[in-house]
Amino acid sequence: MKTRHEPGVSRHSFWRSRFLVVCVTALFSFLAGALFTSHVFRPKPVQAAGDRIFELMIYHTLPGKASALEAVFRKSYELQAKYGLDVIGYWVPNDDPAWNDTFIYLIAHPSRAEADAHWKAFHADPAFPPLRAAAAPLIQQVNGDYRVDEIFMRPSDFSRMK
Repeated sequence: MKTRHEPGVSRHSFWRSRFLVVCVTALFSFLAGALFTSHVFRPKPVQAAGDRIFELMIYHTLPGKASALEAVFRKSYELQAKYGLDVIGYWVPNDDPAWNDTFIYLIAHPSRAEADAHWKAFHADPAFPPLRAAAAPLIQQVNGDYRVDEIFMRPSDFSRMK
């Protein structure tokens, strides 16, 4: 009996090589897609928005008057927003007795010059003097000056909030 052997690939080898081609194609497609996606959706480095600064205000109240000062600022919030004073938040410490008589807030300003202009406009509004009159008797005084710590700050280069 004579068997005829044809040169070529057996059925098993044919499917095996076809499977290998499909796998290699899928792998290259996946890698190409991953490279494209990583390039397109690469996170951009965070940068500060120009000269943006933050102003931290710490009011030291007379004993037991922090909640009364908080009520005054609750009334002034809309007026502050009207003049571009972007208040990030107001805080009243609650765990440390040394800070019981403080009221704190943080404002974001586009620049120091704009901060000065916004404060000037805010203080010139006719609705401001009654707010000042309500707040003044609640704040501690030292040598005739109100005890308010005002600190202008710039964000650090690794700060999440710029």
